[in-house]
Amino acid sequence: MEWNDVRIFLAVVRSGSFGEAARTLGVSHPTVGRRIKALEDEAEQALFRRTRDGLVLTDAGDGVLALAESMENSALAMERRLAGNHERLEGILRISSAEWFAGYVLAPVLAELTHRHPAVVPEVIASYRLLDLSRREADVAFRLVPFSEPDIVQRRLMSIPYGLYGSADTASALQADPASVGLILMNTAQSHFPDVAWLLDRFPSSRRVFTSTSRAVQAQMCLQGMGIAVLPRPLGDALSGLQRIDMPDQPPSRDIWVGYHHDLRHMDRLRAMLDIADTMLSNAATVTT
Repeated sequence: MEWNDVRIFLAVVRSGSFGEAARTLGVSHPTVGRRIKALEDEAEQALFRRTRDGLVLTDAGDGVLALAESMENSALAMERRLAGNHERLEGILRISSAEWFAGYVLAPVLAELTHRHPAVVPEVIASYRLLDLSRREADVAFRLVPFSEPDIVQRRLMSIPYGLYGSADTASALQADPASVGLILMNTAQSHFPDVAWLLDRFPSSRRVFTSTSRAVQAQMCLQGMGIAVLPRPLGDALSGLQRIDMPDQPPSRDIWVGYHHDLRHMDRLRAMLDIADTMLSNAATVTT
């Protein structure tokens, strides 16, 4: 049984279709079909059956799944170990972070990395989704929450202050009548964030007018005069047209955690980036008025 065939099998299991598996792996739809047929011929029985909701495993396929995942874990461990022992400062470094953090906090670090090591190519995956470091979806991740996955080396990197922002017109309206100003918040999945609770508690009479997973989009809605939002200060302070609104107490700050898989601890380009981040960010003074 070839690893490439097993990789295609797992992609079909996780996506529920040949087409989606092909897009995920960057191969053609017929290639996926041929490789699954080869596996089924080898097993002498069907591994999938079609339903209205897509492809699902047969009993035989379900029996193969655990073995396929074990093979995948071994292959990924080998890939991580080889990458971690790569001694040359060159190649792609995949970095996962929120869009605002990449654009307004991490950008100088990455610029300095490429200045010192021109053969290193940072690849930022800007998303609120928490990528799987064990599957090499990213080499290193910056998050607002500690990592819970096994075999992750992690540490608290820095604290980010937050502030309340709006356009000049919105700030004036807020002073005249707080209930007249709308609230721009995180979406339902992130409604547990402490800044959401802070904003709702301070402005109980104001209505929600917009939600988004993206702080950058929230900031743009503030610029459009839609309402007020709590934003990371590196983002809010950098945008011309936004005004930070003084409050008796400030929104809660958030810690930034950085983590990577244990097998990548010897990857030189990762270590170089982390050293620069430590120098430029860990000891950075907290933003003050």
